[in-house]
Amino acid sequence: MTSMTSMTSMTVAVRDTRWTDLAELARLETELFGADAWSEASWWSELAGRPRRAYVTAEHDGQIVGYAGLDRGGSVADVMTIAVTPAARGTGLGRRLLSRLLELADGAEAVMLEVRADNEAARSLYASAGFELVSTRRRYYGDVDALVLRALLPQEATPGAPADADHDVPHAAGIPARDPAASTAPTASTASTASTAPTAQEGTS
Repeated sequence: MTSMTSMTSMTVAVRDTRWTDLAELARLETELFGADAWSEASWWSELAGRPRRAYVTAEHDGQIVGYAGLDRGGSVADVMTIAVTPAARGTGLGRRLLSRLLELADGAEAVMLEVRADNEAARSLYASAGFELVSTRRRYYGDVDALVLRALLPQEATPGAPADADHDVPHAAGIPARDPAASTAPTASTASTASTAPTAQEGTS
């Protein structure tokens, strides 16, 4: 088992997800999300959705310790998942994965995601990355509200346009996200828009 003491941000490599990762990702899904885990078949469907779908895997000493995914459907990209194994929590990996997703959203005007209102660690992470509250879905997770957050991405200035021109960003395509948390257990969210896509859920970091 990977040791927290030997793992630092510098010893974890974040790379594109490979087809050969999928069996292990499905196993980790069951470990992290139980009955709400994405199946291996769902992972195959997600990876087949590239380049619209983009997934990255974090690896330490040959072991997968985290992963994240993004839907790039147009001017708004949606975080599909961010998950970190227990051994890698507290290393800053959740922040690294989120930063990588924002890089992969290059060309979009905004990135959106959904987080449980009681997930303080994830909300703090997202706020530090520039995400702001767009709307609240009351009692979306049973007795807990879901917060829809958005981060506007830097845009190249258009000649003749004011530097502070507002972005006309549409609402996300209804794809919720898994949110990373420092210590809370993961809980399921709702399904994504595509009928073949897996259910989007929360993760941990």
